[in-house]
Amino acid sequence: MTESSVPESSVPESSKDRRGRAVGIDLGARRIGIAVSDSRGTMATPRGTVVRSGDAERDRRALVDLVVEEEAVAVVVGHPLSLDGSRGPAARAAEVEADALARLLEGRDVRVELFDERLTTVSAHQALTAGGIKGRKQRSVVDQTAAAVMLMAWLDSRRATT
Repeated sequence: MTESSVPESSVPESSKDRRGRAVGIDLGARRIGIAVSDSRGTMATPRGTVVRSGDAERDRRALVDLVVEEEAVAVVVGHPLSLDGSRGPAARAAEVEADALARLLEGRDVRVELFDERLTTVSAHQALTAGGIKGRKQRSVVDQTAAAVMLMAWLDSRRATT
């Protein structure tokens, strides 16, 4: 289920169905998890974490730099809806971030989408625990793993509709 408050006009017509890398972003209060897909859109891989600097504009520019470096055609921002599907403060904050990223990426032929990320952090914790990564070690990778889980779900949803 894709949710988007990013205006359709901010999605360049030429990039709507273009194949290429996608960058998944899991926004957190302290860290931003990053994942990247392969250019065929079949796999999502954790890419890293951006530690929040306290300067939202600086953090956004770091994300834009990464999107440009990866030559991405899409940015998928996790949309943390409530379990009942309603939009709480975190979802509204993600919408603001997605809008700001779309503005910074204008003219680069990169679309920005919001995607329902409910339970991705829970799934990431479960996957890491199953892989033998526990406690403090999980903290350093859970955000990027959550971004990869969310991005993989987005990739799967695109395949299901094509």
